[in-house]
Amino acid sequence: MSDHVVPHFHNDAGVSVIEIGSQEFMCVGANPPFDHPHVFLDLGNDNEIICPYCSTLYRFAPDLAAGEARPPECVLKDKVA
Repeated sequence: MSDHVVPHFHNDAGVSVIEIGSQEFMCVGANPPFDHPHVFLDLGNDNEIICPYCSTLYRFAPDLAAGEARPPECVLKDKVA
């Protein structure tokens, strides 16, 4: 089992860049049910990566905590109560 949760981000807002505090994450495109296949992205040694499904540009922002994003509404929240 993994000792950490991989954060998920979406781009319902249609912004050109999402800054994130994680170097490994999942892009879901839009909030379900309008999401694309959840793709694992790893920045590796880079600071930016483009999702191959929705073309969202993700940029690493070291001032953000892991799992945070700018704009903050791009973090996928678990809808289970």
